[in-house]
Amino acid sequence: MISADGRPILITGGAGFIGANLADRLAGTGQRVIVYDNLSAEGARRNLRWLRDRHGDLIEAAIADIREAGSLYEAVRGVRHVVHLAAQRPVTTNLRAPGEDFEVNARGTLNVLVALRAVPQRPSLLFASTSNVYGALDDLMLEEHGDRYVPVDERVRDSGIDEQRSVDLSSPYGCSKGCADEYVLDHARTYGLRAAVFRLSCVYGPHQHGTDDDSWVTHFVTRALSRRPITIHGDGRQVRDALFVDDVIDAMSAAERLFDSAPSAITGRAFNIGGGPENAISARDLLRRIAACTGEPIEPVFGPWRAGDQRYYVSDVGRFSRLTGWRPSVRLSAGLGRLHRALAPLRDVGSLPRPAASITEELGAS
Repeated sequence: MISADGRPILITGGAGFIGANLADRLAGTGQRVIVYDNLSAEGARRNLRWLRDRHGDLIEAAIADIREAGSLYEAVRGVRHVVHLAAQRPVTTNLRAPGEDFEVNARGTLNVLVALRAVPQRPSLLFASTSNVYGALDDLMLEEHGDRYVPVDERVRDSGIDEQRSVDLSSPYGCSKGCADEYVLDHARTYGLRAAVFRLSCVYGPHQHGTDDDSWVTHFVTRALSRRPITIHGDGRQVRDALFVDDVIDAMSAAERLFDSAPSAITGRAFNIGGGPENAISARDLLRRIAACTGEPIEPVFGPWRAGDQRYYVSDVGRFSRLTGWRPSVRLSAGLGRLHRALAPLRDVGSLPRPAASITEELGAS
């Protein structure tokens, strides 16, 4: 993803979990990166300091909000590619103030699109959406198999859920992200922007701060290392496909190359990007694996199911794989070990990310 003409890549939410890992990868190859972030998220300031310490002048910080249309226009001018990761994620805020949720996730994304349309040289755009746009998947027939749910439909069991699944928006977060998702796809069709959507599922890895509004994998590991209670809403048999952050960045790199080499193949399309069936795991099974890593037993607290919770979501990544050859390369066992090794030393020096009181977001939200 090194620009031949020297133009930088802009990452909105670039000091967040995925953004910081992406910026690190890009700058590590000599690519100039603009990190556009309001630094409101847990750990964002720490991530930005880390990036600057590692890469110096290759990291340019634009401390601003995506609700600031003027700031966005200035940031977009002169860049060749935009990865739009900035979002309002805490579900407690979503429920308490859905208007703010709309302004950040939906209106903020529209601001990005308007800025792209306004500049003389239009950059390509990759938008990070979520598997939550598919709703609770209540029509998916499931059966219990040990400590997990499995689909009755053999095709879904073997491959996961593909992009033919209709969008079914629920919860303020799902509605606002789904609205943004559709705006991006429509701007590709209507205004000719080179834009595509990744619907991400359960991303985890280093520089994620393990709160209840992050991936449940990192959240569980952080709380286990902190010796804090872990709450599971439901019976723990719910299944997600975990995706290590390095694999997400590989997919983003493949998408960026397509925008340059074959834009018609990717423009205006949405892709499910997750760990796939090979990396699917139930909450109960995950806790057993974490206990094996830490050497300490984990006894979770079980709470009631919440409206909109998905009992099963696993991504079918075939559409993007057929287009680019990409598939997840970091198996869950290896990724979980890498995450534990990254976090355990922080516990020893008292620098673990602040653990949250309980999971307050739908399990597996990306």
